[in-house]
Amino acid sequence: MTQDKTLLELEGFLPYRLNILAESASQSLAGIYRRRYRISVPEWRIMATLGQFGAMTAKEIGQHSRMHKTKVSRAAAALEERHMILRTANTRDMRESFLDLTPRGTDVYRSLVPEARKFVDALLNPLDESERLLLDRLLTRLTQQAELLSENLQREASTKGGTAAG
Repeated sequence: MTQDKTLLELEGFLPYRLNILAESASQSLAGIYRRRYRISVPEWRIMATLGQFGAMTAKEIGQHSRMHKTKVSRAAAALEERHMILRTANTRDMRESFLDLTPRGTDVYRSLVPEARKFVDALLNPLDESERLLLDRLLTRLTQQAELLSENLQREASTKGGTAAG
């Protein structure tokens, strides 16, 4: 049987498979912090980023977490309303502000870190240590390659006078 090269078998398409894995893992983990604290995925990503790095601007959070600025802004507003993050004006650039966890936000973050680690351990359970290390290296290399491809496409689009589509 000849495979039709004009069709794309979505279930075998790497970007699709990676997205399904990421979405499935993210939604499973989200169940933990959604039930306990009514935190959404974007809110958790902000808290996790601030918990790891400390005070950052919304733009920096968006760049690190790969979230669109609108999503960061909405999630930050919800967290601020619930007193989990604090917004402080940037005296050097009044157009932006720094976000940081409040003591309440820090407590929530610290209570969720062990749960998140436990979830990852359970997700990786079918893999032995060498497979885990290999997966980590492969994900790093694929991420670097995807970023390189994206940069090349953007460069190509800008030299042709067009814009890169998302």
